[in-house]
Order: sequence, then structure tokens, then C-alpha cells
Amino acid sequence: MEDNHDIIIIGGGLGGLLCGAILSKNGYNIAIIEQNNKVGGCLDSYARDGALFETGVHYVGGLDKGQNLYQIFKYVGIINSLKLERLDLDNFDTIVFENNPKRYSFAQSYDRFIETLAKDFPKEREGIKKYCDKIKDICIRFPLYNLKYGSFMDKLDLLNISAIETINSCVTDPILCNVLAGNNGLYAGVAEKTPFYIHALILNSYIESAWRTIGGGIQIARGLTKIIENNGGTIITKTKVEKIITQNGIASKVITTDNREFSGKYFISDLHPATTISMTETDVFRKAYIHRINSLENTIGSFTLNVAFKENTFPHMNYNLYCFTQNNVWSGINYNNSDWPVSYVYFSSSLNQKTAHSASILVMTKYSEFEKWHNTFNTIYKPGDRGSGYEEFKQEKAERLINLVEKTLPGFKKSIDKYHTLTPLTYRDYIGSPDGSLYGVLRDYREPLKTFIPARTKIPNLFLTGQNLNIHGVLGVSVSSLITCGELLGIESLLEQINKS
Repeated sequence: MEDNHDIIIIGGGLGGLLCGAILSKNGYNIAIIEQNNKVGGCLDSYARDGALFETGVHYVGGLDKGQNLYQIFKYVGIINSLKLERLDLDNFDTIVFENNPKRYSFAQSYDRFIETLAKDFPKEREGIKKYCDKIKDICIRFPLYNLKYGSFMDKLDLLNISAIETINSCVTDPILCNVLAGNNGLYAGVAEKTPFYIHALILNSYIESAWRTIGGGIQIARGLTKIIENNGGTIITKTKVEKIITQNGIASKVITTDNREFSGKYFISDLHPATTISMTETDVFRKAYIHRINSLENTIGSFTLNVAFKENTFPHMNYNLYCFTQNNVWSGINYNNSDWPVSYVYFSSSLNQKTAHSASILVMTKYSEFEKWHNTFNTIYKPGDRGSGYEEFKQEKAERLINLVEKTLPGFKKSIDKYHTLTPLTYRDYIGSPDGSLYGVLRDYREPLKTFIPARTKIPNLFLTGQNLNIHGVLGVSVSSLITCGELLGIESLLEQINKS
């Protein structure tokens, strides 16, 4: 049986859901097809061991009244339903080096940010101001980031600027150079590749305001789902799209693995571009384009330790902790397996704002470490056995990570009630990201146009969305969704609606 809609959206992550909410709000009859048993992707939260854990959204920026993400969520109609807790104004992120007893804090608002770091580096005050000015200058030059209409050419000259070189040009103290790049785990930074605009756009949103969702990022997915269904849209779960069928160079329908067919006038894919192309049966895409997309390097994956604490045993921290065993904060992706982990990010969760109820500790981890189990698949909806040695390997890594965290947070180990782990294979199977990549396509300032992926494809009614288009994270994906929806609604008209809201 064939199901007809105006727009078929493949994948129910934030990109797919937000596109669905915006387009259904504007009168389109949409259907979202999601392979998992529920939508959300990295927005998902789940309960285990008596605690709630995030899949990917541990904190969010830009949600203060009038800021960019606040305005987008207000437009679609979910901002008032979100339960949020603001992180510590004087310390939303803490940077720690194992061999240095000093802790360095990132504060919210540029004035606080400068004053806080200048107390630790008084001789670098002017350099810190210069660094902040460069971030603000970058953000002004990206119109959509500010919900304004502009041309891609407006920012072309900003794409080939190195993050590490720009940071190091502002300040001279080597410790401060590393501190300023200390939360590069937000974008899986690579010293020799990461552009400054990625660093600037992401960090700026948190300096403006940093928030934790109470009850998990899944509430964003639920809010968008409600909007879509109230507008007459359809969300189909436990269904995987296998093929995108074209006729005369135009997409006509998708076929799922259970042989259902869904036809539409337009199609949007929230999947990785390489995955989208692989399921599209057409000769429209040139071999050179296919090769370029398939050869794009993805960001590194993550090993995550999720901990449920014994009741009232470990203090809650209303900030995030970025800890490094070396003085080089860019070393997280370049490690020998015997040295792992060389860095981690610690996220705390509390029920009473005093003691921690749970915590998630993320370590950038190569997919190659799990290559032995590449051909396995395991999700709640489609359970499978990873095979020999997998659980033992995870346990060994978990114990190494627990011992490392204990050095910085004494009492952590004895406060653990239960824990479980996620690997790049987990993210690959649930999120559909190739090689368990945390943030999709890796941006390279040396070849900026190679990693530029537009929303419009060579198939005129097939569009892309999600973290691979623009920048990742909740804000980045939201802006990418505006780009995608702008192809159908007109970006100037859409931005006018958003700003008027």
C-alpha cells in the first residue's frame, strides 16, 4: 500500500523533527519515517539503573529570551514547554589539567568571561578581549546564525581560518592558549584542521547563555512531535527507509525494508549525505560528487560511561568539567590505545541541586578500537549479540576511566551504585552516524569548500538537513533546518516569520 504526503522526511532526529514542525506549521502535509522505536536521535533521553541519561544533548546554548535558539523554538511553539536549568553564571565549563591544581572557569556573558579568565591570567587581559572580539566578529558575519538573510559569499573568506592559530595569535601564555580551546570536545576539534568559525559559533552560544534540560533533551523531541501531529503530520517509527526511487531525475517515493511505499512531492533526508546517496537509485549524481561525499572524513566517536550514584553520596556540580592528562587540549583524538583515556568531559545531573543523581563521562574514542565488532548490530528495537569479548573490553575501558576520574574528583569511585557504557557502535546503530561519529562531517579550514554540503541536491525535490550541513549541536542543526525549510518556503519569508514571533 502506498502512502501519499506532500513531504517525506527520512530520519527523526532534531533536523527532521524541526523541519517537520516548521513545514507542517506552514501547511505542508508531512510524514517522518524513523528506524528506531522512537524519534529524537541525539535528543533522546532514557531511564536506566534508576536514573535518566542523555544520548547527546548534555547542555544547550542560546536559549535566553531573544537569543537565536530561543527565537527558533518560540516560533515553532515549544519554548514555553521546555523545563530548563541555567548553569552557573560564573562557571558553566571548567577546564582542568591533571598536573595543575588550578581550575579555569568559563563564565556566561562576555564581561564575566573576560573578568573570570583575567583573574587567572592578569597579563593577558587585552589578549582575552581580543579573542572575544574575534569570536563576536565571526558571529556577526554569519547572517543565519543571527536569524538574518545573507549570502554564502558573505562568509566565504572566514572558512579558511584556523582555530588554533587564531587563538594562539590573541594570547601568549601557553596554558591560556589551551584553556581557551579547552572545551573543543563540543566539536571534536582537530588542531591541524578545525576552522575558527566552528569554535566561535559554538562557544559564543554558551557564553551568551548555557542551560541544562530538566527531564532530558527528549522533551524537545516530544514538543516538536506534538506540534507536528497537531498540524496533521504523521510520525512513523520502527520503519527504515531502504531506497529513494526517482523517475526522470525526480524523487517519487521511498521504499522501506518492510516493503512499504511512501510517495511525496518533496523529500528531506536527516541522514548523513553518504547514506542518503547510497539509498538513491539514480544516475543524477556524478561519480566525482559521490566520491567526494564518500571520502569526507567524519569526526571521532565517543566512549560514554553513564553512572548512577548511591543516594546523597556525591556532590552535584552545576557546570561541566573538561579534564586533560596532558597540557595539550587537542590531544584527545591522537592517542595510543595504551594511553587511553587522555581526556574526558564530565556532565552532572541532580534531582535536588545538591547531590548528584547521575553523571555521564564522555571520552573521544576511535571507531577502529571496535573494528572487531563492526559487523554486529544491537538496539532495543532490534537486539543483537556483539559477540565474544565485547562486554569485557567495555568493562576494562570503564574501569580505566573510573580510575582517571577519581584522581580529579575524589570519592567518585566509591559513590557509584551502577554504571553502563556506550561505544561508537552504540551511536552508529541508534543514530545512524557512520563509524559512530559524534558530530558528522569534520570541517577542515584548509579545504573549506570540500566539506561544504548544501541543502539542495542534484535531485531538485530531494533536500538534506542535519548536523552535516552547517555546524552541529542543537543550535547548529536548528540553523541547518532553517536552510532546508528555506528552500521550500523562501528563506527571507521564513526568517521574517521567526523574527516577528
